[in-house]
Amino acid sequence: MKILVVGGAGYIGSHTVRQLRRSGHDVVVFDNLSSGHAEALPGDVQLVRADLLDDGAVRTALHAHQPDAVIHFAALIEVGESMRAPARYYRNNVVGSLNLLQAIVDTRKIPVVFSSTAAVYGTTDLVPIPETATMQPESVYGETKLMTERMIHAFHTGHGLPYTILRYFNVCGAAPEGDIGEAHASKSHLIELAALTALGQREKMFIFGDDYPTPDGTCIRDYVHVQDLADAHVLAVEALLRGERADGTFNVGLGHGFSVKEVLDTVDEVVGTPLNRELAPRRAGDPPRLVADATRIREELGFKPNFTDLRDIVQSAWNWHRTHPHDFKR
Repeated sequence: MKILVVGGAGYIGSHTVRQLRRSGHDVVVFDNLSSGHAEALPGDVQLVRADLLDDGAVRTALHAHQPDAVIHFAALIEVGESMRAPARYYRNNVVGSLNLLQAIVDTRKIPVVFSSTAAVYGTTDLVPIPETATMQPESVYGETKLMTERMIHAFHTGHGLPYTILRYFNVCGAAPEGDIGEAHASKSHLIELAALTALGQREKMFIFGDDYPTPDGTCIRDYVHVQDLADAHVLAVEALLRGERADGTFNVGLGHGFSVKEVLDTVDEVVGTPLNRELAPRRAGDPPRLVADATRIREELGFKPNFTDLRDIVQSAWNWHRTHPHDFKR
């Protein structure tokens, strides 16, 4: 089958493109390269360099390539920036998604897999978090993802659009080959920051609070490896193409978490030298635990993550960062 991967040159998108190809699918990538990297794509994958805000370009791509399904990753993702520049996030994430959905129903009404986030839940006392949890996003970023989810539901109801929504928890790691990995301009993820600290690009790692009600006092998060996440997208799109499910929403995570201290200790072990650490006050809005209830995706899509050991997750990230200390720049 032919899959149009929107935002396919980004971190998760590029790993998914690779897994789709390995599963025998033909892939076309639609990406404006604002945060993606053409270097992350196989050389023979066609890249349409265009923006979802360009409605004509979206329709042209759908007509020209006649995909059997779409996987939609394209979005701005920085929580802090979304609070400072809300208009940019609503325009890019919501209006861009609306253009895509309308173009799909106006042309071929093909299935859509949407890249969403656990940020739609906001702070919750539920641990682990089920898909049925109340959704109260606490950032503009989370709100734009929730708005897009609601648009997809509406297009399903109004036009019969088949869809699957995947809500990820903390994405991490890199391809086992070490040739593609996390390369965001803004560095904010724990394992990536730890690797850059080990490389000397940062002076120290801050631990924001060690007095949480967890075994070691630091926050616990559910870390899902990017390659496992890519596999989840393959499972989701293939189920849609078989007509097995037309309106599914799934959490994607391990179903258990690791603490900040556990992650940093593991980085120390993998790198071979201890990171310089400093204890800092708690950050506002950091819940003690964020862990996915991943039962539904395991039972309904057969999702089975391969990267469940924290050392393997960290090792894959370290292999990427130590060989690409400045991302894709030479």
